Amino acid sequence: MNIVILGPAHPYRGGIAAFNDRLAAEFIREGHSVSVETFTLQYPGFLFPGKTQFSTDAAPEGIGIRRTINSVNPMNWIRVGRRIRRKKPDLVISRFWIPFIGPSLGTIGRIIRKNRHTRIIGLTDNIIPHERKPGDRALTSWFLGSCHGIVAMSHSVLADLDRFDSKKPRRFGPHPIYDHYGSITDRETALSALGLDPSFRYLLFFGLIRDYKGLDLLIEALADKRIANKKLKLLVAGEFYADEEKYRNQVKALNLGQTVIWHDRYIPDGEVSGFFNASDLVVQPYKTATQSGVTQIAYHFNKPMIVTNAGGLPEIVPHGKAGYVCEPEPSAIAGAIVDFYDSDRRESFENFIRKEKNRFAWDQFTRLFYELLTEINDKHP
Repeated sequence: MNIVILGPAHPYRGGIAAFNDRLAAEFIREGHSVSVETFTLQYPGFLFPGKTQFSTDAAPEGIGIRRTINSVNPMNWIRVGRRIRRKKPDLVISRFWIPFIGPSLGTIGRIIRKNRHTRIIGLTDNIIPHERKPGDRALTSWFLGSCHGIVAMSHSVLADLDRFDSKKPRRFGPHPIYDHYGSITDRETALSALGLDPSFRYLLFFGLIRDYKGLDLLIEALADKRIANKKLKLLVAGEFYADEEKYRNQVKALNLGQTVIWHDRYIPDGEVSGFFNASDLVVQPYKTATQSGVTQIAYHFNKPMIVTNAGGLPEIVPHGKAGYVCEPEPSAIAGAIVDFYDSDRRESFENFIRKEKNRFAWDQFTRLFYELLTEINDKHP
C-alpha cells in the first residue's frame, strides 16, 4: 500500500514523534511505501510549556519525512489536503492527541477523503484530554468526523469515543514496545555513567513532568516511615511542564533533598537507556491516564513497574506479575515499593516481563490497521 502518516515526527521530539517514526519504519519493513507529513509549526510558542519542541537526535534512516503542516493556518490545511488527495494514498493515518490539533488534521483529512479512494484512520492517544479547556468537544468532533475508523491504545479511549460516535469502526491495541532506545546493560555500568552510588537502590520517574502524572504523590510516598530505613533514591528524569517550584518545595518540606535526584531536562534518545538500566523499578503514579509510552520503554528494558489504577495502565501492567497496580495515593505507592524490596520480587517480575512483552510487538499493532481497513472497505465499497 501507499501509506501517509500525519502527525509529529522528527525533528520534533517526544513520545508521539518517536512512535510515528517507529510505526513508519514497521510499515516499510512490511513492504509498504510510507511517507510522513509533519509540522512546520506544531504549537505556537506561547502554547508550548517546554524549552524547545525540537530534538537534537539524528533523523531516523530510511523514512521520508516532510515538514508541511502549519497547525494554525487554514490556507495551509487546504493546500496540504489537496496535494495528498491528488496522490491518492491507500491509507492515511492521522495522529490525534489533543483537541488543539483537531482543526488542522480534521480539515486535511476531510479534503483527502473526497478522492473516494483514500481511507483515513485516526490513531488516538486521547479523546478526552487530561487537561480540559473550553471548546475541546467541538475540536475533537471535527477531527473524528474526518476519519473512517479509529485505532486506540486503551479501552478507556474507546469508551470516550462512544461519547462522540458509537458506530465508527474501531480497533484496540496496546501501545507497542519502544525498542529503539538502546540495549540492556548491567546496573553497575549504568550507575557509573550517571555518577550514582551503587550502594543505593534506585526508583525512576521518567518523562515530562505534568501535574496529572502524580510526581507529588510519589514524593510524598518516599516520606513514608516504612521507607525511611531503606537505602533508596528516586531519579526524576524529565523536563518540567508544570510549576517546578511546587515540587522542589515539597521535597524540601519533607526533608528528601538527599533522596530525590533531579535530571530536570528533556532526555535525548541516546541517554534513555542509562536511566532504565540503573533503576530497579519504574513508577508511574498518574492521577489520570489513557496509556503511556513509558511503560513500553520499561518493558523493553525488562523493568518492573508501579502504575496507578488510572485509564489503561492496569491493562498493560498485570498486578503482581509485571509490577503493581495501586490507587493514586501516597500510602498505596509506598506499600508497593516496600513489598517489592521486602519480598524480593525483582527476579520473578523480570522473568514475567521477558515473556509478556511479546504481545506488544509492532507487527501486532500494524495488523490492527489491516483489519480495520478491510472492515471500512467492506462498509464503503
